[in-house]
Amino acid sequence: MRGGDGILGVRSSARSPEANSPKIRTQFLKRREKWLVILGVALHAIYMLSIFDIYFKTPIVHGMEPVTPRFSAPAKRLVLLVADGLRADKFFEPDSNGSYRAPFLRSVIKERGRWGVSHARPPTESRPGHVSIIAGFYEDPSAVTKGWKANPVEFDSVFNRSRHTFAFGSPDIIPIFCGALEHSTWNSYPHEYEDFATDASFLDEWSLDQFEGLLNRSKEDVKLKQLLQQDNLVVFLHLLGCDSNGHAHRPYSTIYLNNVRVVDQIAERVYNIVQNYFKDNSTAFVFTADHGMSDKGSHGDGHPSNTDTPLVAWGAGVRPPVRTFENHHHENTVRFVDDHVHDMPTPANWGLNGIERQDVNQADIAPLMSTLVGLPCPVNSVGNLPLEYVNLSKVDEVEAVLANTKQILNQFLRKSRILRTAITVVIF
Repeated sequence: MRGGDGILGVRSSARSPEANSPKIRTQFLKRREKWLVILGVALHAIYMLSIFDIYFKTPIVHGMEPVTPRFSAPAKRLVLLVADGLRADKFFEPDSNGSYRAPFLRSVIKERGRWGVSHARPPTESRPGHVSIIAGFYEDPSAVTKGWKANPVEFDSVFNRSRHTFAFGSPDIIPIFCGALEHSTWNSYPHEYEDFATDASFLDEWSLDQFEGLLNRSKEDVKLKQLLQQDNLVVFLHLLGCDSNGHAHRPYSTIYLNNVRVVDQIAERVYNIVQNYFKDNSTAFVFTADHGMSDKGSHGDGHPSNTDTPLVAWGAGVRPPVRTFENHHHENTVRFVDDHVHDMPTPANWGLNGIERQDVNQADIAPLMSTLVGLPCPVNSVGNLPLEYVNLSKVDEVEAVLANTKQILNQFLRKSRILRTAITVVIF
């Protein structure tokens, strides 16, 4: 009876396997279920983290040297006009009376400049659009945590490379690029000015008045006048009216469509002011928009009403218009990441079928502006120089493309080194 278990003195271990198997099986199943739950949670956690690592990790890298172009700049200064929220069709199409809303810029397209549609990428918001235009890359996804207002990661831009930048416009846009830029002169209106209950076109007039006031002050300010006579200058006017009016009144409203006319008038006045002040025909002009506007008065997604924006360039270093007598649209064409097509047929009611159209990715505008003023492309830019817009000799074209290619290659090499270093650390 020694060592017995119970009245019969039989140990548990001595019981028959048949008696123990259900209990063992139950314990095994419970243990397996527990580990399956743990493994499932771990796999889902890794999966979720991978999404943030892939899509919410900044594509920006630092440590690249700018590539200085080896050609003479065709322009001494650049004027960039961005009509926030202006969609391409409302800009190019006629009104109900058959009159076009932007007569000045249409005359530029027909007589002395180049035009096309600039294709933005989602998210079609103001900050990502301006980053694409001015810095040449598609927005750092981590910026969403800052409400598209601040820079979670610093990046290079055309403004950074300029000798001096003059910028006027919205308090949500101008400080992003000029707030920490020492070689800049900028001003923005108070947030209280953005009143959606009124016609917001006066915000565009405000930006123009600031620029005109700057030139008037230079008549008494010797240092300012000397600065304005330098090369590698950039003037940026942010025109918020269309965006505010589109949100409040929709893009088919009379207020929004009238704002398109206001923007065109401002472009004409800026051109005349610059020509009368400098009198050297050494200014390049670029007019575009950061994003469009849906019929519901919103933007952000990848619908063509939000991604298709106008692009007009003219002045020093820009090719004159090219007449065409046939539609160059074809099926075997380069497509955008979001499946837009470079050379979609131009709508007949735009009245521009006889003038060559050159569409671009929105990020291509940054190397275009850099080339016109003879600046290094922003080191974080992924844009390709649209040669159809620049009026350079063949030798200078090669040098411009080479500088653009080297700048993109430097990013690739830098990212490769960072990746190799990270892999080495993990292995060892």
